[in-house]
Amino acid sequence: MVDFFKKIEDANEPYLIAEIGINHNGDMNIVKKLIDATNACGWDCAKFQKRDPDLCVPEHQKQVRRDTPWGEMSYIDYKHKIEFHQKEYDIIDIYCKEKPIDWTASAWDLNSLEFLMQFDLPFIKIPSAQFTNKKLIEAVAEKDRYCILSTGMANWNMIDEIVKILEKKKARFALLHCNSTYPAPHDELHLSVIPEMIKRYGCTIGYSGHEYDLEPTILAVSLGAKIIERHVTLDHRMWGTDQKSSLEVHAMDLLKKRLKDINQMIGSPEKIITESEKIALKKLRG
Repeated sequence: MVDFFKKIEDANEPYLIAEIGINHNGDMNIVKKLIDATNACGWDCAKFQKRDPDLCVPEHQKQVRRDTPWGEMSYIDYKHKIEFHQKEYDIIDIYCKEKPIDWTASAWDLNSLEFLMQFDLPFIKIPSAQFTNKKLIEAVAEKDRYCILSTGMANWNMIDEIVKILEKKKARFALLHCNSTYPAPHDELHLSVIPEMIKRYGCTIGYSGHEYDLEPTILAVSLGAKIIERHVTLDHRMWGTDQKSSLEVHAMDLLKKRLKDINQMIGSPEKIITESEKIALKKLRG
């Protein structure tokens, strides 16, 4: 079997993850449309979020009242309402296999990790919010699954500590540079972290972007990102906190086209006379 990260490293284009997340608002029709869009735009993977709201929602947030499309309710009730379970993930699994495209989910807690292990996923995702959850990260490493971790809200010392855990467990992992602001301002993206991460950790490095536009993502790939994760939506005007910092379908298609063969264009740092230049050389220099 081909090593998942080696396949990504050797590819001419970055591995594109469409973060559907909770932008489906609990509606399987929206889920299927976003999976269709992921496939039609040539992206590689549709990603969701799996959590136990009782464990993941902070206590001080649980009873906060929120206006939702289903009326006013507590934040914990809202989180339970949009959470998918066995029935929905069985549908997702079948629907993605029929395309076929990869699918996966972020594991926000140990219960959710155990739930996801029943599926043949290409990797397990650890979101930035759980990047310092050592018990969860150790559990993922012990499952001997490929793991991709976002590093938003973390500094070098925090990343070093988690990488030591992963290396001690002999985990197969990749790291995504990330700013966890939604949307992330340009002057806080610090994309120069990407080549530094490549040198510092020697593993596959990617970028999870939350900015409005496409240019930072393109620049991230030119700086060495091999994995790209962007939130996606059918319409920015839909209800939900992540919708405005997500890519609509036309932007998904545009980004895929802009990233086509980008690694071939970057090429080798060796300065040579190329084959096509040799023809010009004979004409212009004799």
